[in-house]
Amino acid sequence: MTQRTALHFTVLGTVQGVGFRPYVHRLATGLGLDGWVANAGGHVEGTVAGRSDAVERFGRQLGTGVPALAKVRQVLLSTGSTQPPTPGSGFAVRPSAHGRHDTAGREIPPDAATCADCLGELFTVGDRRYRYPFINCTSCGPRATVIEDLPYDRVRTTMRAFRLCPDCGDEYRDPADRRFHAEPLACPACGPQLSWNGLAAEAALGAAVSAIRAGGIVAVKGLGGYQLVCDAADQACVAELRRRKRRPSKPFAVMVQHIAAARKLASVGQTEQRLLESPVRPVVLLNARAPSPLAATVHPGTHRIGLFLPTTGLHHLLLHDLGRPLVVTSGNLADEPIVTDDAEARLRLGGIADGFLVHDRPIHARYDDSVVQAVGRSVLTVRRARGLAPAPMPLPRPATVPLVAAGAQLKHTFALAGGPWAHIGTHTGGLADLAAFDAFTQGYRDLKRLTGLEPQAVAHDLHPDYLSTQWARAQGLPCIPVQHHHAHLAACAAEHQLRTPFTGVAYDGLGLGDDGTLWGGEVLVGDLTGYRRVGRFATAPLPGGEAAVRRPSRMALGHLYGAESLGSPRPYRWLTEGFTQRLDPAEVSTVRAMVQRGVNCPRASSAGRLFDAVASLLGLADTVSYEGEAAQALEAAAGDEHARPLALRILLSRGVWVYDSSPTLTDLLERRAAGEPTGRLAAAFHLTVAIATAELVGRAVADGAPRTVCLAGGCFVNRRLLTEVRRRLRAQGLRVLVPSDVPVGDGGISYGQAAIAAARLAKE
Repeated sequence: MTQRTALHFTVLGTVQGVGFRPYVHRLATGLGLDGWVANAGGHVEGTVAGRSDAVERFGRQLGTGVPALAKVRQVLLSTGSTQPPTPGSGFAVRPSAHGRHDTAGREIPPDAATCADCLGELFTVGDRRYRYPFINCTSCGPRATVIEDLPYDRVRTTMRAFRLCPDCGDEYRDPADRRFHAEPLACPACGPQLSWNGLAAEAALGAAVSAIRAGGIVAVKGLGGYQLVCDAADQACVAELRRRKRRPSKPFAVMVQHIAAARKLASVGQTEQRLLESPVRPVVLLNARAPSPLAATVHPGTHRIGLFLPTTGLHHLLLHDLGRPLVVTSGNLADEPIVTDDAEARLRLGGIADGFLVHDRPIHARYDDSVVQAVGRSVLTVRRARGLAPAPMPLPRPATVPLVAAGAQLKHTFALAGGPWAHIGTHTGGLADLAAFDAFTQGYRDLKRLTGLEPQAVAHDLHPDYLSTQWARAQGLPCIPVQHHHAHLAACAAEHQLRTPFTGVAYDGLGLGDDGTLWGGEVLVGDLTGYRRVGRFATAPLPGGEAAVRRPSRMALGHLYGAESLGSPRPYRWLTEGFTQRLDPAEVSTVRAMVQRGVNCPRASSAGRLFDAVASLLGLADTVSYEGEAAQALEAAAGDEHARPLALRILLSRGVWVYDSSPTLTDLLERRAAGEPTGRLAAAFHLTVAIATAELVGRAVADGAPRTVCLAGGCFVNRRLLTEVRRRLRAQGLRVLVPSDVPVGDGGISYGQAAIAAARLAKE
């Protein structure tokens, strides 16, 4: 007789809400095994029993061939101290074990876009879910936006109010059905319904379609918040949306029906197609085609357009019925968080939307759309939100105690860390807005509950005026201050599981340095516990402080009148006259006096502010309505132009290699005065910064710095800059690392803070 054995298993990872229990059920029954499987806390566990060879095979196969949305981190198998199932009892999916506190293994599944099977049903006449907007299965649909607690079961989601009809109940209980234990399961008979001003279901959808077709702006309740939708080709409508939303120039995202429609609007490579069609369905930044059928005001001042494909059945229906590209942008006023509550939506969006297409499924957690771009075959995350957050990221040094990382101020995220993982909260926005700060604190409370982590320490930025820093210091926990650019680079190093020292290039707008001055163009050498500064950009004053961020012309004047004196003369006066003559003479005079007297002119070694200054000197942007607008205009002007570099100078100052930008600006103005085209000069500037970076890093390496180089900071969203810098560093034989799953800008700061705090605590 063949020996009968039993095996207990525990699977950690993203294994709840992704069809993992049905997968285990199919595997076990296919091998003729008895036993059970259940969600427990944040993991999946169970027991199998049967022929020893079948049990052994189960153990080998468990964790392989898993559902597409699952991510198995660890499989634990044990043969002792388990109650073997009765022979012939079969295999069952048991009710979840609630109240278990396996905080190290808890993972919240992100939302996933409508899968191909559900999409087929959505448009199949006669299917009982034909044109049902909330169609989903174990491979797709809402997850993080509806989960209130773990283990992941319907009763702990916002779907608990919708009682399954007999047909859905049969699907839910049938192991052979792809909706077996699909917790958001619904159909027209028992699930959420659309409404529009007293109309329901198809009538409501038809009213919204008619409003958009007639040139209206519609607020649509999406997965993680409200979205504002209009015809992307309607110039007047897009302009009106900008006026009402108070968003004068920041590009809008455009949703298209399928990949063929995307190709009509932009150049789509293989990597970009993979991103567009992935279950994440992020907004993908692409090179726009010209001429374009879209309104010129969709993405003004840039040749890049953000496109994405439908994420829900409702989106598919809207695009199918309208047959045109749609602007689909966050349901908020400029700088506010996306609206999730129905009553709040009427209040906050009532002055923007001409109508509201809503439904009765509550949104538990706020998630905006994720934004990514391809740089060659690499993927860069710009905003980590729906579909990506709050999936955990690994920590090179496990957190010995649970901790929270408070993040920065702009493009804010926070992170909760415990053991080997850090859970990065969704994109919040700028914390200067009270509503955004409230969204942060609410998101923190929710993620604490879901992960089961109760922080015993808090990491934060050095800047005392950041609301994230002030919040951190008010928590009553031990504080771990982390320098801004060290956190940028640590995020890159941690994503690549780098435990050894590295050389880091951190280029962004502004961050407080450990010397009390503002940094932003930095070359550091360090590891996850500390660093030293080995290179930087020359400093220049920021006339009026934050006013210089909003007015690149002021930043240009700061460079012209007060760039750090390193032995290079500033541009001759006759070269600057053409620039200053187009500005308000009173402002020019005031700024000159401020710089000369050192009044409200903090100095910064910022790469981002240098890009702003050059954009203004070239007449591309004197004022901006959002951060990065001037640099974006400069990148757009450069395009694919070929150019010879501008003059530059690298020198040693107090033991630190410094890029002196005064020769660069002088050469720029001389070549502009000689009639060189703006686009060629913009390209020359990008090339010059890349050469300067390679020289700074090269000299640091010659002095003994590590040959592994991490690149991070918001300036590297600039594809031309990243490509030029990476190529030149690799040409020196250096290993170059760039963040991919974590935002390269300030959205990655919290993860870097968590990695540093965990490493420091482990070292103590």
